Amino acid sequence: MNIPTIDLAQTGANIVNLRKAAGLTVADIQMVFGFNSPQAIYKWQNGTALPTVDNLIVLAALLNVRIDDILVTTVA
Repeated sequence: MNIPTIDLAQTGANIVNLRKAAGLTVADIQMVFGFNSPQAIYKWQNGTALPTVDNLIVLAALLNVRIDDILVTTVA
């Protein structure tokens, strides 16, 4: 069976590209989420962490894309 997995590094790079294409800074995203620091966003972008499902929904809306457009998957 082919089971897809999320490629953290590629997803992080994709978040960076989508953020820039939307004309948003890390500080802009931090403000929308109400985070005290941008650390979580940098973790998403560096591929060391993924947004939670609820944050992923907000991020997709903010970037004007579908969740599937953010996540990069590979099939093992």
